[in-house]
Amino acid sequence: MSEVKNEIKAIPFKSIDEILDFAIKSEENANRFYSEWAKKVERKSLQKAFKELAEEELGHKEFLLGIKKGGTLTPPEEEVLDLKISDYLIDFKASIDMDYQDALLVAMHREKMAFKLYSSLVDMTEDVDMKSTFKVLAQEEAKHKLRLELIYDDHVLTEN
Repeated sequence: MSEVKNEIKAIPFKSIDEILDFAIKSEENANRFYSEWAKKVERKSLQKAFKELAEEELGHKEFLLGIKKGGTLTPPEEEVLDLKISDYLIDFKASIDMDYQDALLVAMHREKMAFKLYSSLVDMTEDVDMKSTFKVLAQEEAKHKLRLELIYDDHVLTEN
């Protein structure tokens, strides 16, 4: 986690709006990633999962845009289960010829990093509403990671 915090601390945020703009760009990048890879992978279940994740990332962007306009959200009381499958797997870079397992690994890693990003942003702000907002977003990314880990467990670990 320290590597993400160090990266974020290197970015000179001067306001909550700058933090939100950074988070919005991160969500746009995640949407683009999942949308592109949904078209590239052959397995229908992974296409579907990637399309759903792309839509959810767009939802996060819209949520963040709403926060910029004064909205807030209360974080869930329970934390999302973390199977930690991706913690023990080798990271892969996305490539045209990656297989199903590699695509899941890349996606799990991205969601793990997004979770760390929002968790780090919680620590960077003193604003109670912003802390709450970033906690909600961190939990959303944790849900994405859990979904991918369950797919990995069901379709990769059980097949090997």
